[in-house]
Order: sequence, then structure tokens, then C-alpha cells
Amino acid sequence: MIETEIAIVGAGPAGLAAACESAQVGSKVIVFDENNHPGGQLVKQIHKFFGSKEHLAGVRGIDIGKKLYKRALSLGVEVRLGTVVWGYFENQLAVVFNNQVEVVSAKKIIVATGALENTLSFPGWTLPGIMGAGGAQTLMNLYRILPGKKVLMVGAGNVGLIIAYQLLQAGAEVIAVVEAAPKIGGYKVHADKILRNGVPILTGHTVKEALGKERVEKVIIAQVRSDFSIIPETEREIDADTICLAVGLTPLTELLWLMECEMRYESDLGGFIPVRNKNMETSISGIYIAGDVAGIEEASIAMEEGRIAGIAAAESLGHIISDKARMIKNRAEESLLQLRLNPSFAPRMTEKNKTNNGIIKNSQIEILNRNGSIPIIECNECIPCNPCETVCLFGCIQVGTTITNLPLLNLDKCTGCGQCVLACPGLAIFLLDRNYSKDEAAITLPYEFLPLPKKGEKVIALDRNGSKVCEGEVLNVILTKKGDRTALVKIAIPKEHADKVRSIKTTRLDSGKEGEN
Repeated sequence: MIETEIAIVGAGPAGLAAACESAQVGSKVIVFDENNHPGGQLVKQIHKFFGSKEHLAGVRGIDIGKKLYKRALSLGVEVRLGTVVWGYFENQLAVVFNNQVEVVSAKKIIVATGALENTLSFPGWTLPGIMGAGGAQTLMNLYRILPGKKVLMVGAGNVGLIIAYQLLQAGAEVIAVVEAAPKIGGYKVHADKILRNGVPILTGHTVKEALGKERVEKVIIAQVRSDFSIIPETEREIDADTICLAVGLTPLTELLWLMECEMRYESDLGGFIPVRNKNMETSISGIYIAGDVAGIEEASIAMEEGRIAGIAAAESLGHIISDKARMIKNRAEESLLQLRLNPSFAPRMTEKNKTNNGIIKNSQIEILNRNGSIPIIECNECIPCNPCETVCLFGCIQVGTTITNLPLLNLDKCTGCGQCVLACPGLAIFLLDRNYSKDEAAITLPYEFLPLPKKGEKVIALDRNGSKVCEGEVLNVILTKKGDRTALVKIAIPKEHADKVRSIKTTRLDSGKEGEN
């Protein structure tokens, strides 16, 4: 029998955060996970995170996972990978490792099992080449296998948009993103990244049928009504060898049903989830939850929930006094409030303060005619994110205490250093020098494709929808450790196109987009 004070099921962001919080105050903790890699979904998330510095904003998910795992080990947490938790009997967990069944006796249990991808059925949906978007992401980012060459993404939530971009990075052609809803469900900055690379997003569309003999060869898409029924005579056939489904997640709650926790259905959170209190404790005393199993949200939220569950479990064991535990939990709850702020209700800038005291809202920068490079901030959606503010040494960009505020730029302080371009997780900031020369402007773009363009190379300059605007010449390419695999590519373009160009396409034969830097 394995004995511990706290057993945690799941070594993802929620489970590892809970383990760190419990262990640092003296709890004996063991984490179990069926995967051979720690970090849960973080092991394949190569994009930079949103949020604040406290949420590790601007850090790539893969690195967040490594940081959490390394910290857990340094605190004495035992992490048992390749171990399946398959049962719960008389307050004990049943696990299997190397075909050997063992029983785990724990005083407290934290369930952080995550979620399962939803699927979508349509004629031909069982053909090879049709997979969950998360499965495609695992193939690419964990095993370096390209899931397909011509990919249709179904679903325009954050998962679909992010993975569509990563498919481009891996060298695939993304034919389109189709979304049955009338508008995208993910962040606009994620949508803009793929739009700038020529990927159309077709809202009000769905897959009607997949065609092929031994695998997907073609797919029929069609427009849908508000009730998602197909509109006749709107069908069209497109070539594709892969269909990725990003149509939502369902909390992985089987273990909690076995434990007979009280459950409730929350459609906005993915389905049935356990009833829990402010300590993330379920209706069964001593059993806590955190992360997507508590409701589908973001990884940053999962970590904060893990911290609450971890410190609450340690508090119940007497490892930390209540006053100190309350302070830790209150900080985590404040972070959750920030991360969960509904963009629809987040404070927005008024016309009066757009130009007050030299602070200029990003959408008005275009009218300026100033010498030297200035940031163009095309982040016009209130999302929880402020790395652009925290990275600036001169206080040029202001977001404020509410991290869903739109960023504002004070040009009087700005030196055009470009650090905000590198820091932006949404790749939504550019540097523009309208007066680079008599006839040319220069724009500096964040770039995350390989191979990198070279100084002096001719490139095709693209607009916000990925359409060709003009030709450009690469003036400089900067790739530093501080940029964390995001390069700065500066190009010269005709001055009249300064407000149109937002991306580039290289023209070399070897310029397939073969993965992230």
C-alpha cells in the first residue's frame, strides 16, 4: 500500500500547482498521471500565455509545465508518471503501474483530471484523417508528426484558432476555419494571426460530409441557420486530407462519479461538474478538485484553482495556520476574478481620454506622422493580458489594475525599442516608421516561422487578411534569447502601404513554414 497525506490525480497545470502549494508548507504529496510526460496539456502548448506576470503571461505553455514540474520536485513532491488511477474504494485510490495494481491511502485527495475533447458526427466522420484538434497538436508538438498537408479546422474557439496557427508553423496548409456560430468564440488576436497568413474564417458554416476511400480526400461544407440546420444549396466541396475538430471539451469526471460527489450540469463549463465550496472541496469531505474537471476554462485559471485546493488541503491537515492560508487563497481568488472578467463588461476607454495627456489609443496612431518607429497596437478586445505594460521600462503603455483594459500608448515616452512587440502573446503589436526614407516606410513584425528570412531578401507583404499588398525588402532580422523564439523582422515597403502591411510571405523554394523558432 502507498501512503501519503495528499494524493493528486493529474500532473497538469492544476495538479502541479496544487502539489507545489501543499508541499511548500510541509505536506507529503504524491501526484499520479497516466501520461509519460508531466504538465498535462502544457507539454504541447507552444504559444505564449495571456494574463499578468503573476500568471506567467508571456511564457510559453511548454516552459510553464517544465517550471511547475521542476518546482514540485524541488519541494519534495513525488510524481508518478505512467500510472493510471482506475478506481476508488473505501476512501482509497486504486492505481496501476507496469501492470501492477496498488492501493493508495491518502488523507486528502485532489482530483485534477482535466477534460476530454468533444467530437462531431457527420457522414464520413470515421474516415482516417479526422481527429480532435488536441490530437493534432499532440502529434505536431510532442511527436513531431505532421497530421496532414491540407487541413480544415472545425471550430473557432481559442483551441481551434491556436492550433490552426500551429499547423501553419508546422508546415501544413490550413484551408479554412469553419465555425457554426455567427461569430468566433476565441480571442480576436488569435484569429488575426491566422487571417494575416491567408486562412479564411467562415462563420455560420459547418461540415456536411467528408469524402474519401481510404482517408479524407474532400469535404463538403455548407452555411447554417441560427438553429444550426444546413441551408440548402449553400454546399461547396473543398480538397482536404485532414479535418481537425475543435468543438469543445467535456470535464473528465468519471472518478468523481465513482466517489459519489454531488454533481450539477453547467453548459457554459462543459457539462456535469462537481459541486464545490470556496476551498475547491466537493460535497465529499477531503476530496478537492481543480482545473478543467471543475469546469472548462483557461490553464491560468486551472493553476489558481490548484493553488486554492492545495493550500486548503494543507490547512485542513494543520500544516498552515488559517490566517496565512486565507491570505494565500484570497490572492488566488483575486487573480481568478481578473482572469474571469467578461470582456463585455470590462472598462473601455472613452473618447475623452483617448488623447488626454499625450496618451493615444492604438486605433488612432495611424493618423500620426512622426519620425522614428512607434508601436502600432492592434489589440482592440478587452482580454486579460498586460505583458506589453510590464515589459516597458519607460511606462509608455498603460493597461492599469484591471488587466482587461485596452492598452494605451504614451508616445512622449516611447523610444521605439520593440520590447512590447516581443512580449505580446497575441502578436498584435508592430513597429512602424512612416518616414524610413523619402519613398519608403519600415515595419517591424513579430515572426514565428522557420526558416527565418534573411537580410536583403525580397518578400511578399500581406495585409490583415493575408492578401498581397506589395513587395518588401528585409532590412533586419533579430532573434534573441529574450524574445523567446519570437523574431523581429523589419521590412521596407512603399510608404503608401504603411497602414496595410501586417505580415509577410517569403518567396524562397525552401521557405515552407516548418515549425516554430
